[in-house]
Amino acid sequence: MKPRLSVAVITQNEERNIEACLHSVRWADEIVVVDGGSADRTVELARALGATVILTSDWPGFGAQKNRALDACTGDWVLCLDADERVSAELRAEIHHTLAAPTFDVYEVPRRSTYCGRFIRHSGWWPDHTPRLLRRGAARFSPARVHERLETDRPVGRLRAPLIHYSFRSMEQVLEKMNRYSTDSAAVLAASGRVPGLGTAVLHGLAAFIRSYFLKLGCLDGKYGFMLAVSNAEGSYYRYVKAFLASERARDDAH
Repeated sequence: MKPRLSVAVITQNEERNIEACLHSVRWADEIVVVDGGSADRTVELARALGATVILTSDWPGFGAQKNRALDACTGDWVLCLDADERVSAELRAEIHHTLAAPTFDVYEVPRRSTYCGRFIRHSGWWPDHTPRLLRRGAARFSPARVHERLETDRPVGRLRAPLIHYSFRSMEQVLEKMNRYSTDSAAVLAASGRVPGLGTAVLHGLAAFIRSYFLKLGCLDGKYGFMLAVSNAEGSYYRYVKAFLASERARDDAH
């Protein structure tokens, strides 16, 4: 018997992305969307495309929200997607072929991502293998508020066809996401009890640039590789400097 495949997506104000995302997986047996309180047409568009939409009023973080989506799926297998991702025709064919005779319970896929409209070929962004296809119950997302990962204690197979990721369409989107993620990451850092100094923020930012531009060969991505390395440096710097400022405010309030 052919195994049933569910697709799990979490959303919040993704009307720009959700139609193309769900169109790329309309061949799946089930699509589950867990929405975190969208104020735009995300829910309406997802339902129009046949998705089962679950509305949530709280925000427990990316990891916990994605686990809610996993728990709502009923298929034998689950493909986990973000709203700004698209399943290529090649990946669709490979998934069908793989599920006809699977040899692993979890599979990772190479992800091809854009930065300000340009596909990045180095900088640690390609092939960016990430686990996304799993036999239901074989993996769970880490509970992290940001930078969550799909975790499993089972061997992981690897698919070859790409998942297309329209991660950053403009510099405005880069800055908005950097601000949001650095704030969440700083809160996690502060909750851990670590109190970084300003020098720590500077060093982490510098290390992020060196890693992206030199060690991960971002220099081969030309101007966009340089801009991406700067963005990575800024994101890391802002994470630590926000945690530093939070600790300063807490100390001032204590006095």
